[in-house]
Amino acid sequence: MKALDNIDHKILELLQQDGRMTVKELSKQLNLSTTPVFERIKKLERAGIIDHYAAVLNTDKLGIKLKAFAHISLKDHSKELVENFVRCIIEFPEVMECHYVTGDSDFIIVILVEDMEKYKEFVMEKLFDVPNIGKLESYFSLSVRKKTNQISL
Repeated sequence: MKALDNIDHKILELLQQDGRMTVKELSKQLNLSTTPVFERIKKLERAGIIDHYAAVLNTDKLGIKLKAFAHISLKDHSKELVENFVRCIIEFPEVMECHYVTGDSDFIIVILVEDMEKYKEFVMEKLFDVPNIGKLESYFSLSVRKKTNQISL
């Protein structure tokens, strides 16, 4: 795909603000007819720049009050064991993100659960069953000061 121009950037910015915005609404804001806007969106989707569309849920309203950041160090760093660890971790619905990182830990995983009791259950009944974990350090979010899914273009 050729480089993104200002119109592509504006489409992406508007869709990041409201993924349900119709082509008609986008066209109006961009001062363009619907056909070129529709074609640009399809081109951005085909190129993988628009990865997918999703609803952003309010975790507080769902009773999911605890966000934990688990820093995990592995015992063995062979490719096979690292890949096995990842396969296990990504299957847990409580795990929102899994990052392979540099530094003192090998992975940082973001976990969402209802409360501390549910976190303890997750660690004791799921996480500790994953082979090759050498060390686990947990950090808990006290408050959220910034949360966005919008990428500045």
